[in-house]
Amino acid sequence: MTVRAAIVRFLLREDLNFLLTNRIPRRLATTWMGRMSRIEQPLVARLSIALWRFFADVDMRDAAEPRYRSLHHGFTRALRPGARPTDPDPAIVVSPCDAIVGACGRIAGETVLQVKGFPYTLTELLGDAALATPFRDGHYVTLRLTAGMYHRFHAPHDAVVEEIRYLSGDTWNVNPIALKRVERLFCRNERAVLRLRLAQGGWPLLLVPVAAILVAGIRLHCLDTERLLRDGGPRRIDCAVPVAKGAEMGWFEHGSTILLFAPPGFALCVAEGDPVRAGVALMRMP
Repeated sequence: MTVRAAIVRFLLREDLNFLLTNRIPRRLATTWMGRMSRIEQPLVARLSIALWRFFADVDMRDAAEPRYRSLHHGFTRALRPGARPTDPDPAIVVSPCDAIVGACGRIAGETVLQVKGFPYTLTELLGDAALATPFRDGHYVTLRLTAGMYHRFHAPHDAVVEEIRYLSGDTWNVNPIALKRVERLFCRNERAVLRLRLAQGGWPLLLVPVAAILVAGIRLHCLDTERLLRDGGPRRIDCAVPVAKGAEMGWFEHGSTILLFAPPGFALCVAEGDPVRAGVALMRMP
């Protein structure tokens, strides 16, 4: 076993990992990390990027730039053109991001699982029972972005962004260890709810980026990317912004989780534990 593997294995011990990533002042740690990651002093930048690459197993072979002026610059990196081809099948809804598929399946009424034995409801997550209604008995996919992954997210299909809701909240870690311990975790954390209307069939779709410790920052192209979404406080924003399948919609400051919800009639193309990349088949439309 390599030194890196031994250290990572030690840090991933369940009790220790939960202690280190959740039993600390989460919002303070997130604010500090956000400031530290933007430091462009060469020595600090090189050291922080080296540590990130060591612990997160980062693959930058498809990145648009070979070098980064800060840790934040590396986390939010763009990819070279063509690095994430989008499935052209008009019946396919594609993954909006690089991720590992967490819980997925059918929505039982409006009950969803974050992991086995840990349910939450769409109304709790979305903050609005009416918004949840079209997705009762539909399908959902949880997409978990790890620290070393590409952190931008893209349109799952040709659509119009009709509404954005920002719900403030905590910054619990969203790794599998925390998901098995913290009930209704996604409903507690800071999140955005993007309501989309698909160009084909007029189907509704929900895209819910969930922020987490050290990464509680969401930026959206259909708003002002110069400001974090949280800067305006909890609110509902009506939109009419068209997006093309595969087009970049925004990014996390570092990475987190995206939840995708579809109404009844859609069929999943993935299973729990599958690694996916932005642009690959996620669901098939009715």
